[in-house]
Amino acid sequence: MAVTLVNPAGLPEIPIYHQVSVATGTRLVNIAGQVAWDAEGTLVGAGDLAAQVEQCYLNVATALAGVGGSFADVVKLTVHVVDWTPDKMPLLLDGIARAASQLGVTPAAPASLFGIVALDVPEHLVEVEATAMLG
Repeated sequence: MAVTLVNPAGLPEIPIYHQVSVATGTRLVNIAGQVAWDAEGTLVGAGDLAAQVEQCYLNVATALAGVGGSFADVVKLTVHVVDWTPDKMPLLLDGIARAASQLGVTPAAPASLFGIVALDVPEHLVEVEATAMLG
């Protein structure tokens, strides 16, 4: 495996991600921010943060598969949520769990969450980008 996930002593263990990833391999993969579009570019989950998070993670998985990778190769995830407030965390976690269940994975790479003012169109509530290392 090209990525080893670590929670070093002295840092808190967070159930949905690890604090550090160590990547070795030959191909660095950068996945553009994925929004809640299906393959035809149609919005999935209008007004539903959990559904949009789920679709974003599924799109990241599709992008990774397109270059021979999977969530096991992810070094870092960055999540941007429009008008983020902490009370939205259950919806975010629900969307991640639904995608993980469909994919049969546990996306546990280091992650950053940013609250933002807006994305490319008002209908998009979340965008997820990923960096991966392929062996």
